[in-house]
Amino acid sequence: MNIFKREMKANRKALIIWCIGVFLMMVSGMGKYAGLSASGQSINDLLAKMPQSLKSIMGMGTFDLATATGYYGMLFFYLAMMATIHAAMLGANIIAKEERDKTAEFLFVKPISRGKIITSKLLASLVNLLILNLMVQSYSKGEAVSGDIIKLMVGMFILQLIFLFIGTAIAAISKQPKTASSLATGILLLTFILSIAIDMNSRIDNLKYFTPFKYFDAKNLIYTRGFEAVYVILSIVIIVVLFWATYVFYRSRDLNV
Repeated sequence: MNIFKREMKANRKALIIWCIGVFLMMVSGMGKYAGLSASGQSINDLLAKMPQSLKSIMGMGTFDLATATGYYGMLFFYLAMMATIHAAMLGANIIAKEERDKTAEFLFVKPISRGKIITSKLLASLVNLLILNLMVQSYSKGEAVSGDIIKLMVGMFILQLIFLFIGTAIAAISKQPKTASSLATGILLLTFILSIAIDMNSRIDNLKYFTPFKYFDAKNLIYTRGFEAVYVILSIVIIVVLFWATYVFYRSRDLNV
């Protein structure tokens, strides 16, 4: 039995739905930019009068919306949210569904080790993330396909990996498989809200290390520091630890079959 093909087929419908969602957001977002580009400077003047708290909540930050890169940077705020929710739910469900759907007994009577099963599941998850990430890039046009936008795509993929393995680790550790997806998305939402709170209040800036969304902040990647070594290293450590936890706990846990 090819576990990888089985998981790709099982997640095919969900992947198509998420890709359609990304497509609609990209088309509508960049379509608005095309319609407003002629009056881009006046839009910036209008946004300058908005309260900083409102701009932080809407993901506008300090972007120059007169350029495709700046507008895409604002749009990235929402794309990253969609991509990470997909990753967290995918990671949790691809591990927990065997117990949730009562198919664990069928899977584990096969002459396949747990190590091979989890490896195949993780590979299928990574392919799903890559497809969604490539969809985002393929929908970008003109100025938004190179340079700073590539930085955003790399940053988003690392965010996807972090939340994918948050989902898999929770599912591997939890004794309640039905709650794994909810816990993973709950952690995601808390860290997302924290990133917005940091933008609104500089006094809590030190909390940025607790939210991956600040590791690859669009305005920093585009306008200032780019990829910072401390955040890249921290991301690698988080991914490796969660990857290790997924393997260790999945291989040793008692499954409810």
